[in-house]
Amino acid sequence: MEQCKIENMYDLSHTIAAELFAGAVYPWELLGKISDFITALGERLDPAVYEKRGEQIWVAKSAEVAPTACLNGPLIIDEDAQIRHCAFVRGSAIVGKGAVVGNSTELKNVILFDGVQVPHYNYVGDSILGYKSHMGAGSITSNVKSDKTLVAVKDKESGEQIETGLKKFGAMLGDFVEVGCNSVLNPGTVVGRNTNIYPLSMVRGAVAANAVYKKGNEVVKKY
Repeated sequence: MEQCKIENMYDLSHTIAAELFAGAVYPWELLGKISDFITALGERLDPAVYEKRGEQIWVAKSAEVAPTACLNGPLIIDEDAQIRHCAFVRGSAIVGKGAVVGNSTELKNVILFDGVQVPHYNYVGDSILGYKSHMGAGSITSNVKSDKTLVAVKDKESGEQIETGLKKFGAMLGDFVEVGCNSVLNPGTVVGRNTNIYPLSMVRGAVAANAVYKKGNEVVKKY
């Protein structure tokens, strides 16, 4: 499933976590490594640029963090990021340069590349969001299947399926993905670069790059 490989989804020059991706083929392979990576990286960050706030929380001095935001470590908030009113970071999160985590948005075990926006009422768990990807108001990642079985990534077009061995797996969004308001990205969703998801969509499986997802059986290429 070539479209789901890291090299085809992400520009690693746009994340402080680039070294974590070394040696991996698919992005979901990193979900179990985020927490330990943050802890190790945090201790190496330049204290002239980042300040340590509490246990295992590093915040760039140029970042804006609302006093009403709740921050739990391990956590790195990179330069010029915004953590807005009543955002809730449960931990194991990397918030990239210039990223926006907005009102009532919750993060857990995630990597947000630089420029990512999750600005209004979003839940993002066990997920990786690529450079300048954006989730519209109310859109969420669903990270556990209702029957609690392990998550597989499925490609409807080819019929190919990859067993991930993971019980918790939200969504992998490539660079410049746009997710419409009030959409649900079901466990094991992988969206290729430059793809748009219509509002009110229920998405599952692999979605091609450079496409528009209208509904489950209607995905069209961009012109």
